[in-house]
Amino acid sequence: MTAIAAAVVGTGFIGVVHVEALRRLGIPVTGVVGSSVERARAKADAMGLHVYASFEEMLADPRVTVVHITTPNYLHFPQVKAAIAAGKHVVCEKPLAMTSTESAELLRLATEAGIVHAVNFNIRFYPLCQHARALVQAGETGATRIIQGSYLQDWLMLPTDWNWRLEPELGGELRAVADIGSHWLDLTTFITGERVSAVMADLATFIPVRRKPTRPIDTFTGKEVTAAETVDQPIHTEDYASILLRFASGARGVLTVSQVSPGRKNRLSFEIDGERSSLAWDSERPEELWLGRRETASGLLLRDPALLMPAARGTTDYPGGHAEGFPDTFKQLYKAVYRAVAAGAPPAAPDYPTFADGHEELLLGEAILRSAREERWVTIDR
Repeated sequence: MTAIAAAVVGTGFIGVVHVEALRRLGIPVTGVVGSSVERARAKADAMGLHVYASFEEMLADPRVTVVHITTPNYLHFPQVKAAIAAGKHVVCEKPLAMTSTESAELLRLATEAGIVHAVNFNIRFYPLCQHARALVQAGETGATRIIQGSYLQDWLMLPTDWNWRLEPELGGELRAVADIGSHWLDLTTFITGERVSAVMADLATFIPVRRKPTRPIDTFTGKEVTAAETVDQPIHTEDYASILLRFASGARGVLTVSQVSPGRKNRLSFEIDGERSSLAWDSERPEELWLGRRETASGLLLRDPALLMPAARGTTDYPGGHAEGFPDTFKQLYKAVYRAVAAGAPPAAPDYPTFADGHEELLLGEAILRSAREERWVTIDR
């Protein structure tokens, strides 16, 4: 069997997370690609990794069997397309592309090439989210009626907060919805098996002008810049979204997305109300799943492999009381992806998010943007 090794494109926060998860699984990382060799060097040296001179040099390395794409959004389409053409398996951060036309092409190309393709919707791999899905599939909650929740952050709440995602040419026309709302939509539809049929959206930009640094700086890490080091930059992407959802089954839903909510660092929460019972989960308390009932006591299920549904036990590696968190979700996702890589092709029913899931989120995002602009319900055109 051909030896498996990965290369990671992008050396920002998430690129480093990919490398760490791969190493925990014992998967060799041949090196990283940065926006420049100089900018990648510090991160690569800290991880003891080789820096490729270019993306093209990495693709030409015969040792690389899987490429992880963690670059800014506008690079996803050309880089994934090139990786497929080079015969590499691909793991891509979301969004898969800038438009659904692009994502549809990538899905087609990956399918025709027979490669393993995945989109990094890692939140699916919290053990209690897997358990929630298994409960729904087993009929424990009954038919789904209501799906509600939010994804809230505060890292862009100040006019001096800056990131490339604020620029549409780099991140896309949707920002908060594409960046974090897509995770919520993917997770809740994964758990329930529901499919969104129509959306009604309201978007708002509370900070219409931000102070863009004149030098590279990651303001979300707590660094500050002075007024003399910035220029005013009009903002055309949303800080906030509220979205009404209709599902094909007749279920209803509502989602709130914000990147300007003080004190919320990275909180995804959902409640799923079925005809017999409810489920609720909060990423800030990932070891707890609330089970709601009417005629018997409601309560909290604490993550414990002995208490999880069989389908969820494979996504937890530690005994109850030994917390598993954000980095572990990447490890569990890649365990599933690399099983397929070892087999040489995608399974008939992948147990990880694929380019099809990435394409779905682009379709939903475009409908959400259209709904907000036209102030009406928009049916999802598949």
